[in-house]
Amino acid sequence: MTTPVPQRSPDPLVTTSYTDHVLTLTLNRPARLNPLSEEMLVALQEALDAAATTPEVRVVILAAAGKAFCAGHDLREMRGISEQEAHQELFDRCGRMMQTVTAMPKPVIAQVQGLATAAGCQLVAACDLAVASTQARFAVSGINVGLFCSTPAVPLSRNLSRKRALEMLLTGDFIDAATAEEWGLINRVADSDTLEAETRALAQKIATKTPLSIQLGKQMFYRQLELPLGEAYAFASERMACNMDSEDAREGIDAFLEKRPPRWQGR
Repeated sequence: MTTPVPQRSPDPLVTTSYTDHVLTLTLNRPARLNPLSEEMLVALQEALDAAATTPEVRVVILAAAGKAFCAGHDLREMRGISEQEAHQELFDRCGRMMQTVTAMPKPVIAQVQGLATAAGCQLVAACDLAVASTQARFAVSGINVGLFCSTPAVPLSRNLSRKRALEMLLTGDFIDAATAEEWGLINRVADSDTLEAETRALAQKIATKTPLSIQLGKQMFYRQLELPLGEAYAFASERMACNMDSEDAREGIDAFLEKRPPRWQGR
């Protein structure tokens, strides 16, 4: 089956491939280490928006071409901007894209084969799940060029402990994939030659679940994190009752009791 997300260019900044309800979006500027330039942010935003509204897509893998996953913002582009308002617009655009990853109803899995620095590390942290190669390295290294990585700090501090996050932000030091897994930035580490297969296996496992419950569950998970404990339980109870009243939940329970595979309806 061809990808349900349309292509606009013979050499796009973000390429797409689609198989069995899993859409892979690949950052495609390897010679520049896939920086989050304004054009790249626009291309990625459009691809994510399309994926979010395409029923066939149940899981999104975010990958990258070349030796680096993403080296962060394009520093040459940023130095060419002199107005603070223009810098603000660039960072706002990046923030909207990162929030789209969190808000979209489909899980997004980062497949990190190499370097992920500054806003590139932010992108990994913003994804719902992440699988990294043993060759991957992570840093929020803006401090080394006089720029505290304030926007990367937002998802980083929501994945790591405060002291771990601040250590990365204040030193700019790199951590390897094993450390990133231990600290909670990624889910698992894979050998370079099995990275794609392991990431896809995780995506396919999620894609077999009912899309309705995955969508409801992802939205519930992030929303309850913002609430006080009592409100979180109240909200979770309401969402679970709503889920229980769905056709898919009834079908899933019946299938379990009858010892057969479920037939999801998406309702």
